Amino acid sequence: MDKTIGFIGAGKMAEAMMAGMIESNLIPKDKIMASARTHKTIVEIKNTYGISTTLDNKEVSRFADILILAVKPDLHERVITELKSDMKNEAIVITIAAGITLADVERAFAYKIKAVRTMPNTPSLVREGMTVLCPNEYITEEEMQVVERIFQSFGKTERLEEKLMDAIPAISGSSPAYVYMLIEAMADGGVKQGIQRDKAYRLASQAVLGAAKMVLETQSHPGALKDSVCTPGGATIEAVTTLEKNQFRSAVLAAMESCTEKVKSL
Repeated sequence: MDKTIGFIGAGKMAEAMMAGMIESNLIPKDKIMASARTHKTIVEIKNTYGISTTLDNKEVSRFADILILAVKPDLHERVITELKSDMKNEAIVITIAAGITLADVERAFAYKIKAVRTMPNTPSLVREGMTVLCPNEYITEEEMQVVERIFQSFGKTERLEEKLMDAIPAISGSSPAYVYMLIEAMADGGVKQGIQRDKAYRLASQAVLGAAKMVLETQSHPGALKDSVCTPGGATIEAVTTLEKNQFRSAVLAAMESCTEKVKSL
């Protein structure tokens, strides 16, 4: 791809995206630049990924055809004010932070900026990311396809209306944390029964991976897949009954609601 990519910020999510882009061979390392606030971080990023790094956000904005704002929500306005006069005329700005709307970005730039609101997740690091995207009115379909190709280099993408974007962290952005907790709990259960810790993590992780793949590839209803594992009077239905008694699904729904409410408050 003949586009230069700039990252303002080099945290965990930005690193996951950088790694995915580089490992997929979609974008050469010399076409990626990142800025960070500390010298230690830019040295680590440069050594790890072989890309250009700088302490100067303006240098990145002058470099990038596509500029990814990988900073915390409360820093967006300040960062945009700092770099907007140095942007390329046709540059595309991408946000990855929860709660930052397209209107927020357009207001901060105060001119007709091409912007895409996105919500990726950290499995991008292993090229199994899930990113939801929403462009503003100034993005052409051709430009949107370029943006999608970037995010598809480290996972899958979906387009949604912006009114649904606040719900995305709960279902795909933050949700890997819930799954990690599930895997940890399953592994603890295995260890309790005498299985070695490393093997317990591997068994639990592969089971989660396989179950997710079954849903995606068979396109069967998750409830039907669950039923197919639950033989009458068997151990699985006993386990499912215990989960229901302990409000497993209700706890997940409540967690998602609290996540969404927090996003809306940012």
